[in-house]
Amino acid sequence: MGALAKIAVGVLVISFMTFVAFFGRLPALRHTPIAWLHRAIWVYIPNGIIATDRSLTGGRIIASAGTAGHYIWYGRHPTILIFYILLLSVGEFLYLPGAWPRLSPAHKVISAILIILPYIFLYLAAHGDPGTITSKTHARFMTLYPYDFTLFHPGQECRTCHLLKPARSKHCAVCKRCVARADHHCVFINNCVGHGNQHWFLLLLLSTALLTAYGAYKGMIMVGENARLRNKTFALWKSPRMSWHEYFLLLTFGIQLDVGVGALTLLTAMTSPLVWGLLGYHMYLIYCGTTTNESMKWQDWQAEMDEGFAFRRKMPLPRSRHPVLEGSWTRWPVESVQILVRTVDGEPPNDPALPGEGDWERVWHLRDIENIYDIGFWDNLVDVFVPGYSFREERRSDLERGKRARKNKAKGQRGAVLVATAT
Repeated sequence: MGALAKIAVGVLVISFMTFVAFFGRLPALRHTPIAWLHRAIWVYIPNGIIATDRSLTGGRIIASAGTAGHYIWYGRHPTILIFYILLLSVGEFLYLPGAWPRLSPAHKVISAILIILPYIFLYLAAHGDPGTITSKTHARFMTLYPYDFTLFHPGQECRTCHLLKPARSKHCAVCKRCVARADHHCVFINNCVGHGNQHWFLLLLLSTALLTAYGAYKGMIMVGENARLRNKTFALWKSPRMSWHEYFLLLTFGIQLDVGVGALTLLTAMTSPLVWGLLGYHMYLIYCGTTTNESMKWQDWQAEMDEGFAFRRKMPLPRSRHPVLEGSWTRWPVESVQILVRTVDGEPPNDPALPGEGDWERVWHLRDIENIYDIGFWDNLVDVFVPGYSFREERRSDLERGKRARKNKAKGQRGAVLVATAT
């Protein structure tokens, strides 16, 4: 195996395993080989090592390693953030000395902008408040979203913060706080991604994706120019008249002539699709009017529906809000049109205290459930990129509730249905 093949295989394996380790739990990847590899990395292999250590040392090695590993992965510290910064800075240090003199003035300006932007958005995403819910901010976050009586019900209290949970919020076990419209905790920014900083996180992904794609594009051009010093007929798109053996020899020469540019070109070419894929996944969640946390909840509901344990009925129109458990007003333009509950015996609920009116109807598919947090792609984008934007100018009864959501019925659950329909 030549030097080029070894570098390519090594970078590809590292990139793929990093993707599996960090993103294998995504609902869209359930019941796939990637999900199995994720379980192998985090469950099967560790269990095998634990069993071996117990038989040899009584579990002392694993106990010490587990403490350190738990701190690294679940403690709030900047280790992965520093690694990410080093990955960017060291890569640029290796790439730019050979590439910068070969760039035109216009491309130097573009390169400078693309290099600076990820650091700016990384700082804003890591340093910004994701939407921390405290006793002082609780009332404001209660006005962001109404309870949908499906994923989020009024009256639920955080057992750690001892505050009523606003709709779409979640307690982060790493940050030790409740976060408004919580998406996920990101180790790369050492912070939660939520209502206050999700737009910076998305811009970080976009700027990183553009940087890696641009670096790969310009790098491949330079590698091709290097290879043409040996053979003027070389082209990155292999000519039918050139054998594969000669093509890879020339490509290897082009990479080795400037190892810094060549190695980083391969790295960016192989990692850029991963960044674009993650950005695309989050944009799809916005399109569906949901979050990473909520997509997992929708998938859990699909499992309940498959078992026949999910029931719904209509909510009264208009509905009076509970004066203590709900905010008297929210900025959101729609309200819940149904309540969805699960039962343990597969029979319709018989609790008279449950809200709603009419008979209970068994639900089998997510497409039959209204997602009130999906108000159309552009409004969903506004909600993310303009935190706190009010979709209602005054406090009034929402007599039109549910009308806007019905235009995109069930679209909010497509992120979860993607797996359910494919299996």
